[in-house]
Amino acid sequence: MSKVEAKDKVKPAPPEASSLYAEHRKVYPKAVAGTVRRAKWLILCLCLGLYYLVPWLRWDRGPGAPDQAVLVDMHNARLYFFFIEIWPQEVYYLTGLLILGAIGLFMATSLFGRVWCGFTCPQTVWTDLFMLVERWIQGDRNARMKLDQQPMSAGKFAKKAATHAVWLLIAAATGGAWVMYFQDAPTLVREMFTGQSSTGTYFFFGLFTATTYVFAGWAREQLCIYMCPWPRFQAAMLDENSLVVAYRDWRGEPRGKAKAAGIGDCVDCAACVNVCPTGVDIREGIQMACIGCGLCIDACDDIMGRLDRPKGLIGFETWTNLDASTKAAAPLPPGPERQQAGMAARRVPRFIRARTLVYLAVLATVGGVMLGSYVMRTTLTLAVIRERAPLFVRLSDGGVRNAYVLKLANKLRDEAQYAVLLEGPRGLSITVQDAPKDAQGHPLIGSRADGITQWRALVTAAPGLHLDESVGVHFRLLDAEGHVVTSTGSVFLGPKP
Repeated sequence: MSKVEAKDKVKPAPPEASSLYAEHRKVYPKAVAGTVRRAKWLILCLCLGLYYLVPWLRWDRGPGAPDQAVLVDMHNARLYFFFIEIWPQEVYYLTGLLILGAIGLFMATSLFGRVWCGFTCPQTVWTDLFMLVERWIQGDRNARMKLDQQPMSAGKFAKKAATHAVWLLIAAATGGAWVMYFQDAPTLVREMFTGQSSTGTYFFFGLFTATTYVFAGWAREQLCIYMCPWPRFQAAMLDENSLVVAYRDWRGEPRGKAKAAGIGDCVDCAACVNVCPTGVDIREGIQMACIGCGLCIDACDDIMGRLDRPKGLIGFETWTNLDASTKAAAPLPPGPERQQAGMAARRVPRFIRARTLVYLAVLATVGGVMLGSYVMRTTLTLAVIRERAPLFVRLSDGGVRNAYVLKLANKLRDEAQYAVLLEGPRGLSITVQDAPKDAQGHPLIGSRADGITQWRALVTAAPGLHLDESVGVHFRLLDAEGHVVTSTGSVFLGPKP
């Protein structure tokens, strides 16, 4: 080959690089009716009803206290839940609730698969509501697909605009309801419509409105598949006895037309795929994108009913039963005998097993600790803080003095007064600035209702008193009858002997 020929030779094109990202395929879920769908509607109404109505419930806590039953009062640092009032120092109750929620979710998943994702997850609930609105305005699956393929027209624009307008109204109600959990609901509504709410209130209202609109209206299955971390480690919660949505392939395969000979019950109609909100084919087995909503069960049962075949080709099943049914039905050709053999091999799912017992034990332990802590919860706490600058003061007469701050937290709605008793080595005395004394000479300090009161106390060692460099002391509060209501320990510091 000459140099000219080599120069003119066309170099082969480099191989086309494959994309690391799958192209988004819009999902058009079809409406379906059945037992599972009715259960989902019932749960949806219950969840949304609680979410929107709870901020409007009232609970009388007395004069000067908020009367909203469930309220996160950021201004006064309180969390109210009907008769329960949680202070910032009791944030461990929230930690306990988070632990209970996590373990409860693990246990539910080990028993029933992704029942949380399919029925009660907020993303699922609001997406179901948004899709219902979409069907009402734009039509069912085929009508929506046809509408999207049409060029823009006045009719298409009107349907799309109406859909998004209703979505925004639902999203605004969602964002507004969330903010109501942090402020008094009637006051908040009045201030928001009159422009008197704070900038922060409008910001969070807009934030939750926007996220609800985007997640339920646009992201939908993308949030479940790509953004939510739960599908990635849910397999660790499952075992062979977990009830999951499954296709009984031992009965449905081989697929074919309804009147063909030698085929299973699956007629490959794709009804299960068309109703799936994430667009998966349950016949391909357990998948990360499957949220376990069970709508494919209703769709398949409807087809089986029309073909006069037994329902349950898709259902909630355990891997143990799937394996047992497959082994029992394998030697038999498709038909009634094969179905009977497969169903006879099934066993009642084992709900009581080592994994669930561990979860139950953790739930009982954490719940018991929280309940016991709340029952034994004191309504008055005393915190004693030593002043560290200086550590102690040498008085002109030779005595030694330490200063303390007494922080008295009263969780009741009534003011009270307590006598301060100091217990320690003989020769120590206590005075509280701006506090009177009772008949026994004990300082009297008051506590304001539902609040924290601070007092400055001075503990003095008499001149010539020989003490160690650090000795323990106790501050006790006595009620009017002389009973100790609370006590806290601290130390008294002095010079080296």
